[in-house]
Amino acid sequence: MKTPFRGFTAILLKEFTVVFRDPTTLFFMFFPPLMQIIAFGYALDNDVRNIRVVVLDQDRTFESRLFTARLQNTGTFKLTGEVGSVEELSAAIRQGKAYVGVQIPPDFTRNLRAARNAQVQVLIDGSSSTIAMQALQTSMGLALRESLLTTMREAGRRELPLEVRPQILYNPTMKSANFFVPGVMGLALQIATMVTTALSLVRERERGTLENLLVSPLSRAGLMLGKLVPYLCTSMAMATCIFLVARWVFQIPIRGAVPALFVAAFLYIFALLSVGLLISTVAQNHMQALQMCMALILPSVFFSGFIFPIENMPRIFQWLSACIPATYFIELMRAIMLRGASIADYLLNYAVLSGMALGFFALCVLRFRQRLG
Repeated sequence: MKTPFRGFTAILLKEFTVVFRDPTTLFFMFFPPLMQIIAFGYALDNDVRNIRVVVLDQDRTFESRLFTARLQNTGTFKLTGEVGSVEELSAAIRQGKAYVGVQIPPDFTRNLRAARNAQVQVLIDGSSSTIAMQALQTSMGLALRESLLTTMREAGRRELPLEVRPQILYNPTMKSANFFVPGVMGLALQIATMVTTALSLVRERERGTLENLLVSPLSRAGLMLGKLVPYLCTSMAMATCIFLVARWVFQIPIRGAVPALFVAAFLYIFALLSVGLLISTVAQNHMQALQMCMALILPSVFFSGFIFPIENMPRIFQWLSACIPATYFIELMRAIMLRGASIADYLLNYAVLSGMALGFFALCVLRFRQRLG
């Protein structure tokens, strides 16, 4: 009677030997993902600060200088200098010396003291949408605050008629690393795991050892699983290192249960390794395998919710995101680490990752059998 995983132990020992005899493979499985999570964790930051500003002060009064000081005290803007004309103001923005130009007209203080509308021109470089949006929001917020204070003084009021008291949960400091690092985890694991297994069968084919495996008494499921398990073990060790870096380097809290993190990582890595094996059954050489991996990795960056909210995407791309394992893993990481969610809270994500892992592995076995036939 044939067993479905005949020869699994033999191929497992062989693959473990191959993995540990190849220090280059181990190095590229561990070092690049750790460097990626550290580099991206520090580099990806939505908190825009120190936007370069030039000022054209045509009023030259105490009030105009006070407005400029308050603009700089927001922490968003950094005054880099003053100019003497509108042409110099425009040139400074055009040449990239400043992102924002502030023009205070000569009648600014006079209109302010006469209770008339005192206008300030703010020119914003829109070539960088993130910086432009932050500059617009901060300048409008400062103008609104100053207008309210002036109105309250004129009306003799001490308190605002309406006050909103927001409370930010789970990430009260709105630290960007708490949002980006869980997403970087998913991408770093995907790059390391998918590429290594995608090259496994291709390497056997190029070395001419695949034929020896085919004539041996191995079941196809046993061969696929034996190829996958060693990389699963090393990838789980790598995931542990990534969790430690996130916790102790970036000080990201882990409010949920640690076992929930590892169950999510196990299912996600199993699915990615299966995808890599599926690629290896199709690719004929290293170049084809790498190109197929890149074709799958790039959509994970843009459509998994790592950077852009899935709800803002067109419907067809929302459907595409539902087919990407990273979508569910990144959501689980943010939910478990930041919101303290449990496995029961996100059973659907765990179920989808489990289905993907088993489905992709079954496709690997079927595809390998078809190629043999």
